[in-house]
Amino acid sequence: MKLFLSKSRSLTTTFSVILLAVLFTACAGSGSATGTTTGTSTTSSGGNNGKGCKNVGVLLPDSSSSDRWESKDHPALTKSIGAAVTGGRVDYANAQANNDTQISQAEADLTRGDCILVVAANDSDAAAAIVTKAKAQNVPVIAYDRLIQSKDLAYYVSFDNTKVGALQGQYIATHYKEFVKPGHANISIISGSQTDNNALLFSQGMHGAVDPLISSGALKKVYEQFTPNWNPPTAQTEMEAALTANHNDIQIAYAANDDMANASIAALKAQHLNGKVLVTGQDATGTGIHNILAGDQTMTIYKAIANEAQATADLVKAISEGTSVSSILNGSVKTSDGTAIQSVLETPVAVDKANIATTVVADGYVDKALICKGLPAGTDGVC
Repeated sequence: MKLFLSKSRSLTTTFSVILLAVLFTACAGSGSATGTTTGTSTTSSGGNNGKGCKNVGVLLPDSSSSDRWESKDHPALTKSIGAAVTGGRVDYANAQANNDTQISQAEADLTRGDCILVVAANDSDAAAAIVTKAKAQNVPVIAYDRLIQSKDLAYYVSFDNTKVGALQGQYIATHYKEFVKPGHANISIISGSQTDNNALLFSQGMHGAVDPLISSGALKKVYEQFTPNWNPPTAQTEMEAALTANHNDIQIAYAANDDMANASIAALKAQHLNGKVLVTGQDATGTGIHNILAGDQTMTIYKAIANEAQATADLVKAISEGTSVSSILNGSVKTSDGTAIQSVLETPVAVDKANIATTVVADGYVDKALICKGLPAGTDGVC
């Protein structure tokens, strides 16, 4: 009888260990709550520097800094990459602005056999750990939209981000006189997150155009702040602080993207200053374009994300098939240690009332009903 009980306990213990192992494996491969898988489950070639790869992991940074990530990038990437690796799968996850989550999502992708990773970093430095882990398994990483600070990156696909900032700054330089008057030519600057390399490039490009005006005294910089995680509520608080510190005497409000521009506009509205201040933006979101048509925002930057996603898919296809990428690449960008990363850099376009119809509307990038909601018919020849 004692022998029987001992064997039963042994079998029970063994079953429990097996069950726990199965549950652990399932959790390890599940990604985040925002993860999705499209396509057919296919046996991966496993590393091999991506050659023969059919299973691709796509990791985006958040859904709060800009609505582009979920409304534009997510569907464009999964569709274009899915078409490029016919018979494979695309595993998608969003880090929701958490570095550790993004690293865990990458580990889960590697565990399930994804042999090419496409990563829009939540943090340009922290995401280097993803590249290191991928390299250990001979898995190439394409940095998408945001540069990752790693010399081991395979490729980088984005826009000319210094040019983005330059277009914003040049717009201010061209139009500031419409908003200032003697003794009242103050500019506040609200930039993106310092952990996003793009935010640094936007700031660099903008300052290149605006600093000469500040040096000459044509404009006076009264406030400047980077915004952690591109957080719109934080940007609104920053704009409120700038207004309070300067007794509402601000004529130019540089906001690095449309979501922060919208937050800045909320602060301006509270002081009845909306429409009286030049407000910049970026991403040509539906809200941003609506704000331009309503007269509350002055300009934005249009980045054709479909082109960015397609260039990424083209690289994935070439890596998988082992073919040349020379016809896809058009430049290089240096990491902080000076390593030149072969890149695809798409061209940004400045948009204001004058060319909304011929850019974002003509391309079907924005929903006309959304951008014209509540506006009179005929507004700027768009609504």
